[in-house]
Amino acid sequence: VGLRRHYRPVLEPVGHSQVMQRLREQVKRVAQHDTWVLMSGEAGSGRETFARYLHAQSSRKERPFIDVSVGATAKGNFSLEFFGNEREGKIHYGRLEQANGGTLFLDEVADMDLGAQAQLAGAFETGEFLRVGGSNPVKVDIRVIAATQKDLQVEVNAGNFREDLFYHLNVVPLEIPPLREHREDVPELLNYYVDYFVTHEKLPYRHFSVSAQNLLRNHDWHGNILELRNLVQRVLILGAGDEITQADVETAMGGMKGESVQAGLPGISFDQPLRKAREDFERVYLEYQLDKHNGNVSQMAQEVGMERTHLYRKLRGVGIEIKDRR
Repeated sequence: VGLRRHYRPVLEPVGHSQVMQRLREQVKRVAQHDTWVLMSGEAGSGRETFARYLHAQSSRKERPFIDVSVGATAKGNFSLEFFGNEREGKIHYGRLEQANGGTLFLDEVADMDLGAQAQLAGAFETGEFLRVGGSNPVKVDIRVIAATQKDLQVEVNAGNFREDLFYHLNVVPLEIPPLREHREDVPELLNYYVDYFVTHEKLPYRHFSVSAQNLLRNHDWHGNILELRNLVQRVLILGAGDEITQADVETAMGGMKGESVQAGLPGISFDQPLRKAREDFERVYLEYQLDKHNGNVSQMAQEVGMERTHLYRKLRGVGIEIKDRR
């Protein structure tokens, strides 16, 4: 499971459009009640940012925020990862206990297989579970925020998602809008990420010209805020001079378009089920990251946002050998 540390700084979602102002106010209201939340929205739209923001506005803000990438769960390893185990008098705490008193964020919850869904639904229904190898029920006090790109009701109707788990999660639904529905926030987001990269990655400060900002406001942003973030990073690295011109942006975006999805993902067929395509992508992505860091798994773990032990398990799970990389 991909687990990110709960003490990551919490930032208020950026944007002063009516859409974003309404959503921030809605999240603040929801945060005052201890209800579970189901966030839906496209990839890169900011679901995790809003989940962390909700946690930070709640009475649980001083307690852990445990971020779990459900799609990275090793097959057959769900019980150990979520419920923990007891062996030879030692206890390994699973994700539910790690989140005790705080918030458990289940990212891409629709990617969970039906067996894992049944186990989680049982724990949510009874409010308790057994650690692997344990005999005494464990109770935890958690708030669950789940996120998905998919319409879970459609997945339930198709038999891909358990109805009981859906009703546990879908107490308060929140829709995170794609960037194309609040384009007026683009200039503010551009400035925010320029400041972010200057501060955190020591990139040279440059500002976007008015014509460059206007061009980007009219962009479709299929990759949403994540695509915008990557564009800002690219123009800061590759450009020169204090101003980012429209020509700079067109060049950077042309490069992005030239890196077509299919050309950029060798060995991945688009004519296959989504789950298989995702598995193939993870393999290619992890191969790339491992080569980028010259086989240094510790450095790689920091960049991809996984604990090193979980990353080793994930690498083995997709058939990547690391002993000959360094």
